[in-house]
Amino acid sequence: MSEEQQAAPGGESQTQTEAAENAAPLSIEELLRAAEAKAQEHHDAWLRAKAEAENIRKRGQEDVAKAYKYAVESFAEALLPVKDSLEAALAVENATQEALKSGVELTLKQLATVFEKSSLKEINPVGEKFDPHRHQAISMLPSDKAPNTVINVLQKGYLLHDRVVRPALVTVAKAKDA
Repeated sequence: MSEEQQAAPGGESQTQTEAAENAAPLSIEELLRAAEAKAQEHHDAWLRAKAEAENIRKRGQEDVAKAYKYAVESFAEALLPVKDSLEAALAVENATQEALKSGVELTLKQLATVFEKSSLKEINPVGEKFDPHRHQAISMLPSDKAPNTVINVLQKGYLLHDRVVRPALVTVAKAKDA
């Protein structure tokens, strides 16, 4: 074993100890350059993350706009046969009243099927208690029925998935004067 490789008191070889002693500490300029490089690396990562977040936000806005724009697409597609039926009825030259009536009834059935598929439900509240969330009272008439009972529907209302699209226009019973 050479003198350089003889064990130092701490168990290290002499060359390792000398190498550690000869290694100069990093200069302030080198430390500053390393810190600046690290800061630039973090800044670049932050800019990429910020750009990605902005892209995600824009994509989300576009998705919401498209969903809003095309939300009724399936409903519109289902209504097209109803329109076709009405146009066909108008195109018939010498139609009898019975033929027109049966054609309109079939078209109404088509429309009812479209409404059912789209969860559009009719509000026809005759005999029910008046509900201001689903009905709009047009007038009150004296009646033998219980007060605040719907006695006549002037225009049916409609619900879409349990949300009122149009309230039913109704006449409500009031107590008869004694």
